[in-house]
Amino acid sequence: MPHWFAALLGVVQGLTEFLPISSTAHLRIAPELLGQPDPGAAFTAVIQLGTLLAVMIYFARDLFIDIPRAVLFQRDSAAARLPIHLAIGTVPIVVLGLLLKDFIVGEARSLYVVAGALIAVGVAMHVIDRRARGQRAMDVITSMDALLIGVAQAMALIPGVSRSGSTIVAALLLGLRRPDAARFSFLLGIPAIAGAGVYEIRDALAELGPGAWLPLVIGTTTAAISGYLAIAWLLRYLQRKSLVPFALYRVGVGIALLLLCMAGVLTPGSMP
Repeated sequence: MPHWFAALLGVVQGLTEFLPISSTAHLRIAPELLGQPDPGAAFTAVIQLGTLLAVMIYFARDLFIDIPRAVLFQRDSAAARLPIHLAIGTVPIVVLGLLLKDFIVGEARSLYVVAGALIAVGVAMHVIDRRARGQRAMDVITSMDALLIGVAQAMALIPGVSRSGSTIVAALLLGLRRPDAARFSFLLGIPAIAGAGVYEIRDALAELGPGAWLPLVIGTTTAAISGYLAIAWLLRYLQRKSLVPFALYRVGVGIALLLLCMAGVLTPGSMP
């Protein structure tokens, strides 16, 4: 894999992992537009470790100071319950990820699937965000809330759905404020991203062949930098604005993708 292409994929991964527009969709589309081979689901999962680093640095105080202190000294606090809620929310994606691995790395990577998911979730995002009242803070999340948001996260195993998009929308449905929905979404992604990245390292090295470690390092590094910037920007953005522009972008990209596939400009891959 050319080093410039690995760097570009890392930037795309970092920006789109946290913006609700689907990182896997854009990583699937980018090679087609640039005439490069699809790097595969394993490469995508590994460079996600860069975005894992980004979210851990951004939320370092929460992860390494506030939460441990609460677990030790304030066991009835919301911060002390957060690790339990994150664990509950991670269960669905672990179970479905193992059960549906062959589908996820195969038929699900069809551009027809990606386009359909972009459009469907974009429409849902637009409707739900326009109706969301957002009265609840992250501190009042329950175990059932965490499980439901976790189910939404598991749906993002399908390219085009978007992990951040599906979890933020689910949190809005449950009444969370937009910034709190995004914050919980980012924290919930830590175990899922870490697990997928570590699990796929061997497959990624095997798929890319000799010298694969360098493109992986380059992609992971650029993903970490762009991911950190995306987190900081989106949390500020959601303090005062809605998800509607992202919903419209998703629908527009999905429609364009369908048209390009039907016109033969892009190779869709396996039909869904």
